Amino acid sequence: MTQRQVLQVFEHYQQSRLQFVQTVADLATRPQNIETLQNAGVMTLLRPLLLDSVPNVQQTAALALGRLANHSDDLAEAVVQGDILPQLVHSLASQNRFYKKAAAFVLRAVAKHSPGLALAVVACGGVDALVLSLEEFDPGVKEAAAWALGYVARHNEQLSQCVVEAGAVPLLVLCLQEPEMALKRISASALSDIAKHTTELAHSVVDNGAIAHLAQMILNPDAKLKRHVLSALSQISKHSVGLAELVVEAEVFPAALACLRDPDDYVKKNVTTLMREVVKHTPELAQFIVNCGGMAAVVDYLGDSSGNVRLPGIMMLGYVAAHTENLAMAVIVAKGVPQLALCLSEEREDHMRAAAAWALGQIGRHTPEHARAVAAASLLPALLQLYLDANSSEDLQVKCKKALKSVLQKCTHLPALEPLLYEAPSNILKHVLCQFSKVLPHDSKARRLFVTSGGLKKMQEMDAEPGSAMQEYIMVINNCYPEEIVRFYSPGYSEVLLERAEKFLPG
Repeated sequence: MTQRQVLQVFEHYQQSRLQFVQTVADLATRPQNIETLQNAGVMTLLRPLLLDSVPNVQQTAALALGRLANHSDDLAEAVVQGDILPQLVHSLASQNRFYKKAAAFVLRAVAKHSPGLALAVVACGGVDALVLSLEEFDPGVKEAAAWALGYVARHNEQLSQCVVEAGAVPLLVLCLQEPEMALKRISASALSDIAKHTTELAHSVVDNGAIAHLAQMILNPDAKLKRHVLSALSQISKHSVGLAELVVEAEVFPAALACLRDPDDYVKKNVTTLMREVVKHTPELAQFIVNCGGMAAVVDYLGDSSGNVRLPGIMMLGYVAAHTENLAMAVIVAKGVPQLALCLSEEREDHMRAAAAWALGQIGRHTPEHARAVAAASLLPALLQLYLDANSSEDLQVKCKKALKSVLQKCTHLPALEPLLYEAPSNILKHVLCQFSKVLPHDSKARRLFVTSGGLKKMQEMDAEPGSAMQEYIMVINNCYPEEIVRFYSPGYSEVLLERAEKFLPG
C-alpha cells in the first residue's frame, strides 16, 4: 500500500467519524429519534470521540451528547453513569472555544433535570471549570458557562452555595457589563437563580455590586433582558426589609413602572412581582410604591391582562392593603376593588381566585368604611358561593371563608348583608347576625327595612343552639321589636291566629 493510499484510508476514517457525530447531533434534535439512538448504544460510541484527535469531531460529539442529555433525565443520568463528565471537565481547560461551548452545554443539559444530577456536575469539578470559563475572552464561552452555572444554582440553597463559593458571582456581575446582549441576559438570569434561595445568597449577589448594574438595564429595549433583570431584583428584594430598601435606593422606581406598558407579558408580570416583593415588607415601602404611582399602574395592568400574569398584581394590592387603614383606602381610591372583583369572576384557576379573595379580605378588614367598599361591590355573595362550591379547592374555600369573616366583622352596611341571611351556613351566619345586632338597636330605618324585606321573618326560622352566640344575637335583634311583631313573624303563628279565628264567637 502506497503512502497516498494510507493517507486516503486515514482521511476516509476521519470523514466517517465526522459524518457519524454530525448525523447523531442532527438526529438528536428531533425527539422521535431519541429512543432509537439510545437503544443503539450511541452514548458508548460518542464517549471516545470526545478525545478524538480532530477538534471538529470532539466538538460535534460533545454537542450530540448535550442534545441527548437535554432531552430527558434518563439520558442525562446515562451521561453521568458513563463517566463522561470528568472527561469533559478535564478538556474544558485546554480545548478551543468551540469545544468549551459544547462542553458547557453538556454540563448545563445534565444539571437542569434534578438536584442530584446538578450535584454530579459539582462533584466532578464542573462548577470550578465553568467559573474559569467565565474569564475567557470569547463571549460565547462566557454565555455557555453562565447558563450552566445558573442551572446548577437554581435547584436549591446547597447547590447555589457551591456556585458562590467557586467565585462565580463577581464574574457574573462583570458579564452583566459586557456589550453582548445574550451574555447580559444569561448573567442576569444566573444571578437571579443564585439570589432566590436565602438572604445570605442574595447578599452575596448584592455585595458584589449587582443591584446598580441591574438597575441601569431596566429601561433597556430588549424584552428578554428586562425579564431577567426584573426577576433578579425581585429575588433580591423578597428576603428582607434591608435588601428591599437597597433595591429601592438604587432608584429602580418609578422607572420600572414604565415596563408595565411593555408589550411583553413576562416583563409586565416581573414588574408587578418586584413591586409585590417590595411592598410586602413594611408600610413605609408600600407607601413609597403608592407615592410613585404604583397602585394606579397595577390596577390598570389588572384591567388589561388576564390569566396567571395577573397573580403578582393581585397579591401586590393585598399586601399594600394589609399594612394600614390608609394604605387599604389607597387601594379603594385607586379602584382596586372592582378590578379584584373582575379577577374573582373572570379567572377560572382556583389559585387565582383564592389570591383575589385574600386581597379583598385584606382591604375590607380594617373599618366599616373599608368593609362597605367590598360589600357594595356585591362581593359577599360571590365569596360565599365559592366557599360553598364543592368544586372549589380547599385553599380557595379557606381564603373565601377568611375573607368573608374579615369583612363581615367590620361591615355595617346591612343591605349588603341581608342576602347572606338566606344562603349562609351557621358558621358564617353568626357573623352576619352579629352585625345586625350591633346596628338595629340604634337605627330605626334599618329596623323597619329588616321587617319589610323579610329579614326578621327569615331570622325567626333559624335553628340556633341554646346558649350559642348565634342565639344571643337573635335575642338582641328580637328585643329591638315589640313582642307582637316578633310573634307575628315566628313560624306557626299564622296557624295560631287561624285557630283563634275558628274559636272566635262573633257577638
